[in-house]
Amino acid sequence: MFRDFGLSASEYKHILRIAGKDIEGGKKLIVALSEIKGVGYNFAQVLIQSLNINPNMRVGFLSENDIREIEQAISNPARAGIPQWYLNRRKNMDDGSNNHMITSDLDFAASNDIEREKLVMSWRGYRHMFGLRVRGQCTRTTGRRGGAVGVKKVKVMPGAAPAAAGAPAPAPGGGGDTTTPAPPSKEPAKK
Repeated sequence: MFRDFGLSASEYKHILRIAGKDIEGGKKLIVALSEIKGVGYNFAQVLIQSLNINPNMRVGFLSENDIREIEQAISNPARAGIPQWYLNRRKNMDDGSNNHMITSDLDFAASNDIEREKLVMSWRGYRHMFGLRVRGQCTRTTGRRGGAVGVKKVKVMPGAAPAAAGAPAPAPGGGGDTTTPAPPSKEPAKK
């Protein structure tokens, strides 16, 4: 069913480069391909099935021809028989095409999308602009990075008596004003 390669230990490669990413040769093929940005585990599985390669094979035993086939299938998945709904960039805003982006192209496209949203002042763009959550999360108690949260502390002057709760802060001269008498109490005198 799968193509299996009886390669010797002398043909084993410890590190190889697939689609601009250095990958250890000891990893299994599906896990190794999913390390490439833009290629997830499921996409790697479908890719390997469409190319008829053994998924349990170690990457170090791949031949140069197989690496070339994998890179071509990643760059043009439609030609490898992968359905359109597996692609990560469907109905592109610029030209309406369906394609699959990897590595820095994916980062560049995402940053362009965010800048376009900011430019047209959409709700998502507004949220991106002010560093708020974009995807509808609750923000009442979480996502509180930045500004202060909680009660502001009152500075206590050295040598001053602590103020009662709700009382005004003492004057900066320290102590209190002892020349003014205390206001009369509103409670009736007890007999």
